[in-house]
Amino acid sequence: MLPFHRVAADDFAAVNQRIIDQLHSDVPLVENIGHYLVEAGGKRLRPLLVLLCTRAAGYCGRDHIDLAAIIEFIHTATLLHDDVVDTSDMRRGRITANARWGNAPAVLVGDFLYSRAFQMMVALRDMDIMSILSETTNTIAEGEVQQLVNAGDPAVSEDNYFRVIHKKTGALFEAACETAAVLAGCTDGQRNALKLYGRHLGLAFQLVDDALDYRGNAEELGKNVGDDLAEGKPTLPLIYTMANGSGTQAALVREAIEQRSADRLTEIVTAIEECGALEYTMERARAAVDNARDQLALLPDSDQKTALQQLASFAVERTV
Repeated sequence: MLPFHRVAADDFAAVNQRIIDQLHSDVPLVENIGHYLVEAGGKRLRPLLVLLCTRAAGYCGRDHIDLAAIIEFIHTATLLHDDVVDTSDMRRGRITANARWGNAPAVLVGDFLYSRAFQMMVALRDMDIMSILSETTNTIAEGEVQQLVNAGDPAVSEDNYFRVIHKKTGALFEAACETAAVLAGCTDGQRNALKLYGRHLGLAFQLVDDALDYRGNAEELGKNVGDDLAEGKPTLPLIYTMANGSGTQAALVREAIEQRSADRLTEIVTAIEECGALEYTMERARAAVDNARDQLALLPDSDQKTALQQLASFAVERTV
């Protein structure tokens, strides 16, 4: 368990139990796939943000447990749909649900998780939280569609890339922190600061993920290295290489994106490293983390605030 998890250990255990309780269904396949996903583990960063932000803001109630579970259900639903769209067969070192049960069950259980999240949202009886999360799920869907449109297109700009990763990743980090602030009754200033903390943290995590796709190995990452390239996704390391590498390097990357092929992955990794694309991507991630940390100044000192600072550092120091 990482230090920032330990601070919220008791609340985290309650969230895990709440998730299991809310997976109940009269249809056994729903529970089977749901429990399979829960058992896969993962860092559960988004629900953790709810727990840390609410407590850092002085919240003493228990509704943050449900809110954290809601955030995790939304995230898990997006992963189920994502894996079907990307035809992924491995996540977190395990076979994906779509590879094990098929695309149709994976999509439908993803729908179940979305609808269960909204049932739990209604039970919270907070229109502000419902508004934020309904807008966020719509934003995530837009990001998924835009990423699909961008696939195979080497002309995608850096600005376009950042808009997509904000929608796909940053938006739910942002929503986790902002809804936590709403639940905790934060001032407008604190609410906006936590919202921005989540936005910048989410961008940093996605930037590092995109760098690790060309730096890590499959066993450590729990997925196939080069998957993004095989799907034709023009991520920042590739965009930078096309803009700043040699003519040969740029042509190599363009062709791979257009053909959605990782056949020349070794050569592409070399090109990415030689032109400084990975370092540039990490620089942007470090800048995002610095921006995230700056937002925490409005919170009083606490173990939870320290954990939020540690989480920001972890975003750029991790290797998985």
